[in-house]
Amino acid sequence: MSEEQDIITVKNLRKAYGQVEAVKGISFAVKKGELFAFLGTNGAGKSTTIDILCTLIKKTSGDVVIDGFKLGEGKENDQIRKKIGVVFQDSILDERLTVYENIMNRGQYYRLGKTTLQENYNFVSEYLKLDDIKNKKYDALSGGQRRRADIARALIHKPTILFLDEPTTGLDPQTRVFVWSAIKRLQEETNMTIFLTTHYMEEAAVANQVVVIKEGQLIASGTPNQLKERYAFDSLHLVFSETFDPEEWFEKEELSFTLKNSMYSLRLHSTLDAIETLKKLEGQIESFEVIKGSMDDVFININEEGKKITS
Repeated sequence: MSEEQDIITVKNLRKAYGQVEAVKGISFAVKKGELFAFLGTNGAGKSTTIDILCTLIKKTSGDVVIDGFKLGEGKENDQIRKKIGVVFQDSILDERLTVYENIMNRGQYYRLGKTTLQENYNFVSEYLKLDDIKNKKYDALSGGQRRRADIARALIHKPTILFLDEPTTGLDPQTRVFVWSAIKRLQEETNMTIFLTTHYMEEAAVANQVVVIKEGQLIASGTPNQLKERYAFDSLHLVFSETFDPEEWFEKEELSFTLKNSMYSLRLHSTLDAIETLKKLEGQIESFEVIKGSMDDVFININEEGKKITS
């Protein structure tokens, strides 16, 4: 991906509700055209931050610039709303209207001309495959069909930034794959910036940049690979023959291990370390498996460590 300018900059953002500070002076930047994953446990401050960036609630202090417009500065917020699309966890579409009616009605809020509106509908319909549900009322749709319509609604004005708040939660695996492929295609083909929150770490694994928030503070940031190097590790899982005493061998080799259901697990400094260990144990192993460190490991370990980043 080529070097791009920052399309979102957040500096020392704070949000307090009385004496309770939900967001505690966070700073980060999102580059134009990237997939940015914003992660955290429930109550970490994710939704509050997104609501501020989407102009839904006011910040207490700090500076936010979105696509050249300063958040909170009079008519600047109106310009920001034209630049963003938002897919909320809960739908805001009218259940009594068809998918087509819902999306076209939404487009009229942006004062799009009839020709432009129809062109934009054709654009989102092609990406989200709406032809089969176009004339169905929203309340008759399945969960996956609703999500396709929700995303299409957010895209009808062709925003430069798309906010996705846990877009695939509750969807079956096949629908999740479809929705995710549509999102990635949008990013890659239109250079749209995607700002994502998700509980599925495999989705965060394909992001260009990941930021993790805990208790209102940023505690980690980097690319998925950088975070894996810092917070995850590979492991070697071993099942031994009944005639071998592995714990005596581990003690002799000064190796620490964990044991669960007759399977011994060793932490590896690198994947290739497994080769030397397997050579030493040749003839004593019934089965083995090398498990690569994952974004799930990253998320768990970051939150257990829970230290504020100092960069």
